[in-house]
Amino acid sequence: MTTAPEIVTRYLQAAEARDAKACADCFTEDGTVLDEGTTFRGRDQIFDWRDALASKYTYTTTVTGSAPVSADTYRVTVFLKGDFPGGEVSLNYGFTLRDGLIADLKIIE
Repeated sequence: MTTAPEIVTRYLQAAEARDAKACADCFTEDGTVLDEGTTFRGRDQIFDWRDALASKYTYTTTVTGSAPVSADTYRVTVFLKGDFPGGEVSLNYGFTLRDGLIADLKIIE
């Protein structure tokens, strides 16, 4: 597996720890997340999104792959297993970076 940029690693560790504030702090002020067809804009909405996920489901994550796409974009594949509908899923996380932070995250199956 390719080594991910530090901010991507920090986000993934915060997500695994269910630390919504640490997740939100990984984003630019105007950062966005697209997850399950909904876009969350700015750190406050990103915090609320991560906080809701932490209380809604119990799951484990395993990074199964990662690769740079371009100088400022990075793809990470994550396998989730837990008590959400379907019980397990492999997701692609598409990170766009700006100024050392995450400017955009798209999570798709």
